[in-house]
Amino acid sequence: MRTPHDQQTLAEYFQQWMETFKKPAVSPVTYIKYENTLKHIRTYMGTAQLDVLNRHQYQTALNKFAKTHAKRTTSGFHKQIRAAVLDAIEEGLIDTDFTRRVIITGRKKAKEKVMFLSYSEWQILIHHTSKKSEHSFNLIIYLSAVTGLRFAEVLGLTLEDIDFKSKRIIVNKTWDYKYHTGFKETKNESSVRSIDIDTQTLKIIKQVIRYRKFNSPDQKICVDVAGALPVSATINRYLEKLCKILNISTISFHGLRHTHASILLFKNVNILSVSKRLGHKDVTTTQSVYLHVIKEMEEREIKLIMKIMKTALSE
Repeated sequence: MRTPHDQQTLAEYFQQWMETFKKPAVSPVTYIKYENTLKHIRTYMGTAQLDVLNRHQYQTALNKFAKTHAKRTTSGFHKQIRAAVLDAIEEGLIDTDFTRRVIITGRKKAKEKVMFLSYSEWQILIHHTSKKSEHSFNLIIYLSAVTGLRFAEVLGLTLEDIDFKSKRIIVNKTWDYKYHTGFKETKNESSVRSIDIDTQTLKIIKQVIRYRKFNSPDQKICVDVAGALPVSATINRYLEKLCKILNISTISFHGLRHTHASILLFKNVNILSVSKRLGHKDVTTTQSVYLHVIKEMEEREIKLIMKIMKTALSE
């Protein structure tokens, strides 16, 4: 029989459990999630012993975790711990399932962000970020706003991806900002594409390259002065503050992509061209995502048709 001194903590058991049962069976990216859970167990449950923890103590720790994490994240944290605890019961290490029937909560959602900016707001944002593009966050925001690139696609851009002669950006990889595993493949085959860019954007990229003295073909162009790339939470916080400073609607980073596509559609750019620029699998995807914009365009077209017919009949 084990003495209290020898009794494992929850953190110790969870580490052994994930190394034995999860590491050989799951992908490296998924395993990182278990490593993160272990870190959180150490932070929120410290040296709590596996056979001493009760439901009340576990719920208290879970509530503390939920104050700074979304409900979905809290649920994932709990599910991984529960899976380990159920195995501990089966092994005879503990008798009670202290994770049973706990309440899952999460931090309250911030004020809802708009899906996309208006044309005038978009202009304000790109003018500001273009003038301050030496700051890597501004460059990242600007590039997404004028190209529709996804966050991981912007971060994955290297010097060799900029075709100065043809005035194009080549998208053929992404950067894993979430699990820091380096370059990754694009979301799908259609995401591999070239995007035409205007002379002003090309000029801004050249200025950044010259200012930062980039010269290696594989140099990531959106790194900060320390050579690092931001995670999505960091860039979203920065963008939110920037929107407030510029007195425009608050938008998420992904909203920049929606804004770019919506503006092109409103400006009567062919939906096939927009779809290819965004790297969608097909036009159907574009239509489903931007159905609200297309409906507004249809209403505008109907009014135009009625105006044409009215004018023709009155002549």
